[in-house]
Amino acid sequence: MSLLSLTHISKSYREPGSDAVVSVLRDITLDIQDGESFAIVGPSGCGKSTLLNILGTLDSADTGDYVFDGESVAICPAARLAELRSEKIGFIFQLHHLMPQCTVLENVLLPTLALKNKPPADALKQRAESLLASVGLSDRLSWKPAQLSGGERQRVAVVRALINQPKVILADEPTGALDEKNAESLTTLLLDLQKTTGVSLIMVTHHPVQAARMGRVLTMHEGQLS
Repeated sequence: MSLLSLTHISKSYREPGSDAVVSVLRDITLDIQDGESFAIVGPSGCGKSTLLNILGTLDSADTGDYVFDGESVAICPAARLAELRSEKIGFIFQLHHLMPQCTVLENVLLPTLALKNKPPADALKQRAESLLASVGLSDRLSWKPAQLSGGERQRVAVVRALINQPKVILADEPTGALDEKNAESLTTLLLDLQKTTGVSLIMVTHHPVQAARMGRVLTMHEGQLS
């Protein structure tokens, strides 16, 4: 059984101040397996981020069906969708969105606050420290985001996305704010962690070189995948 399955998904938006309707996604059908890595590429405004938001249950489709780990998203109440996001989905964005007043360790542990069945605090702290060590940040636990480089902040964001042991990582232009060297390093890190943890990795990117390193590359054009 697929981890994520989209069937005939479509999404439209009404233009602000107008009656015009813009079709963003058109008849998307897609299956994603456990442990798979793939990239979604395409020009700005083609619907990549909208698709990622639907996969992450941050937005809903107008038509079609979305089954996530055996559950039909369309019939899940809001409370269950919130549980799915906290328990099974890790998000990484172009901007790290770290809390400036929190330390590295505290930022990593923030997603655990929403867990319904939370492991003991000591176990969570140990997992956070282990993950931070695996990305070379064991000496930065008490640092604040402002004290870190851009690449280090994105590594913290990666660890934060993994802390709840999700089924899938959704990465929206995670290397977009980095230089070429740090973009290459972050992609290598994501793929290494994807292989060692078995998490599925879906990355939206404008970088063809980084996209080519994924197991599969899909191109979006005018709301359709190929």
